[in-house]
Amino acid sequence: MFGKIYRWSSSWTGTIVIVLTIIFFVAQAFVIPSGSMKNTLLIGDMLFVKKFSYGIPTPRIPWLEVKVLPDFNDNGHLIEGPKPERGDIVVFRYPKNDDIHYVKRCVAVGGDIIALKDKHLLLHPKEGNEYVKSNYPEDRIVEADGKYFVVNPYKIDHPGIHNDPNVTRDGSQPYQLFDMLPIQIPKGEFFMMGDNRDHSNDSRFWGTVPYKFVVGKPWFVYFSWDKNKVIRWDRVFSTVKTIEDNMIGKDVEIKHEEGIY
Repeated sequence: MFGKIYRWSSSWTGTIVIVLTIIFFVAQAFVIPSGSMKNTLLIGDMLFVKKFSYGIPTPRIPWLEVKVLPDFNDNGHLIEGPKPERGDIVVFRYPKNDDIHYVKRCVAVGGDIIALKDKHLLLHPKEGNEYVKSNYPEDRIVEADGKYFVVNPYKIDHPGIHNDPNVTRDGSQPYQLFDMLPIQIPKGEFFMMGDNRDHSNDSRFWGTVPYKFVVGKPWFVYFSWDKNKVIRWDRVFSTVKTIEDNMIGKDVEIKHEEGIY
């Protein structure tokens, strides 16, 4: 019995089936192509995406993006699972072109209300005012129209989140970087933003991400090198939490990327 399994798994057919099974249901390699998640994730980070974090996405053949199975549940997943939570870094398909993968941080979930004022993110969680008072410091809470909003709720725990002081209101930058009227996130959808706030093409420009486009979350960086092909050994086999823990309490060098990505 075990001999037959070993011989099959050692064959070309067995190897292909095993590899595709892992890619479809367990993990898939992903390369960070832009600077939208600096300094948390850097250009040249190569990571595995944990594809079962939010259920099992409907499988597609990698690179070709051909669907292997129909979307039986009409939610982009063979098996529905837990949904992204506030603060999660999520890999998802770009809603305007689902052949393209994006990676951003989830800053609001269905039912939340968010706004931007002078680049400051304002969050009113769906749980309401009492939840805000019980879970956030008083000096980070502001009131508007009877609702309590948390100011920059993620910057303390996620030190890679930053703004570029060189991006100012000089008329050359998109207004979405600075201000946004309060909006309520639809049920089952998520508002995504890059940690490199002034250099990220995200939900501020093209809207929320429905659950059907959610793929998974970063698992760990298996390799990393910079633009000069110098290996970043300190990032190899690091998780996002490890990277963030190493930044907390340190003077992090903020490197900015020109343009919107």
